Amino acid sequence: MAEDSNGSIVMGMFWMFIISLLLFWLPGIGSLIAGIVGGKRAGGILAGILAALLPGIVVAIALFFAGTMLTTLPVIGAVLAGSGLLLYVFYIPPLLIGALIGGLLA
Repeated sequence: MAEDSNGSIVMGMFWMFIISLLLFWLPGIGSLIAGIVGGKRAGGILAGILAALLPGIVVAIALFFAGTMLTTLPVIGAVLAGSGLLLYVFYIPPLLIGALIGGLLA
């Protein structure tokens, strides 16, 4: 039997994002399922955790630059980035647990 490749962090992030969008109506369980699938798709424990953490950091940076560009005030951009990161902090624990489980299953 041919062995599959180890996976990809980008594909893990993609699957976590898609499944999270589809299962938004299941607050804790939906992100846990998304983390399991994304962690398994990422190919390992560390890759799964990175796939769960990187989107939040990227969104916070994008919110900072978008808020700064739209308002021309860096303070407003920092507040938007901080609030986006704070929302992600509340969303991330079940996703990280799922990514850990999925990484163990990979």
